[in-house]
Amino acid sequence: MSQGKRVCVFPSTKPQFGAFSSRDLKTWKPRGELIRRDQIKWIGDDGAPEHFLWAPGVATKGGKWYLYFSVGPQNPTPSRIGVAVADQPQGPYRDSGRPLVTGGKGFEAIDPHVFTDRRSGISYLYAGGSAGATLRVWELGADMISLKREVKVAQPRMFTEGAFMHERQGTYYLSYSHGRFNADDYSVHYSTASSPIGPWRYRGRILGSDARHKGPGHHSFVKTPAGQDLIVYHRWENPAGPPPFSCERQVAIDRVNYTRDGRILPVVMTDGAASPTLKVAR
Repeated sequence: MSQGKRVCVFPSTKPQFGAFSSRDLKTWKPRGELIRRDQIKWIGDDGAPEHFLWAPGVATKGGKWYLYFSVGPQNPTPSRIGVAVADQPQGPYRDSGRPLVTGGKGFEAIDPHVFTDRRSGISYLYAGGSAGATLRVWELGADMISLKREVKVAQPRMFTEGAFMHERQGTYYLSYSHGRFNADDYSVHYSTASSPIGPWRYRGRILGSDARHKGPGHHSFVKTPAGQDLIVYHRWENPAGPPPFSCERQVAIDRVNYTRDGRILPVVMTDGAASPTLKVAR
C-alpha cells in the first residue's frame, strides 16, 4: 500500500509477519516485525499440532492500522482469520484476542482483504478460496475488529482465492487468483461491478505465466504517491522441472494500464521492478 511518500509491502513467513518500504521501488528497507505467531494467544485453541501465518492484508481507518491474517492449515482443524491493531503501518500490532472468522462446512477462511468504500464509508472484508473456492464478504463493525453482517455475493467466474477490491472512476474491480498456487496455471483474473458487492461481470485474465516467470498471483493493486498504478504479486522465478513448484517465491511489482473504457490491459511481467530481498512462503 501507499503511505506518505513510501510504498509498503507486507509479505509473510510462517512464524511472523514483517514489512518493507521503499521510496523508489528499487531499494527496500525492512520495517521490522509486525506480529509473531507466539503473540496470538488464541492460535492454539483448536488443538492442531502446528500453525502457519499466511496472506496478510492491511487497512487503515480513524488513525489506526489493522492487520488481517490467515492462520492455517485447513486440516485437521478449520483455518481462521485474525486481526491485530497498530498506531502506525510498521507496527507493532496488538492481536484483538479472538479469531474474526473461522472456516468450516466447505469454507476455507483464508486470504483476508479489507476495502473501505469511499462513497458509503462501509468497510468490507473479503475472504475465502483455495480448496472450496468460495468467496464470502462481510460488512465490518465500526471498530474494524468485529463483523456487523455477512453480505451474500455471487461467486465470481474463475475465482480460486486471494480476492482484492479497488475502485477507479466509479467502477469497482474485484480481482483474484485462479488455479493451483504451485503450478503454472496460477494467474490473476478480474470482474467489475457498480458496487463493492457485485453483481460481477467477468472481464478476463490480466496476469499469467510466461516462459521465465511461473504462477503469478495473490496480488494487490496500489497507486504510488506519484500517481502510478502498480500491481504487487508473487511468482516462481524460472523454477526447475514441472509443477508442483517448490522453494521460495519472489515478490514482484509491475505497472498496470487501463483502456479508455476502463478495462485492465494484460500485465507484462518484468525483472527490473522485482526485489530479490523479498521472499514469501506458503
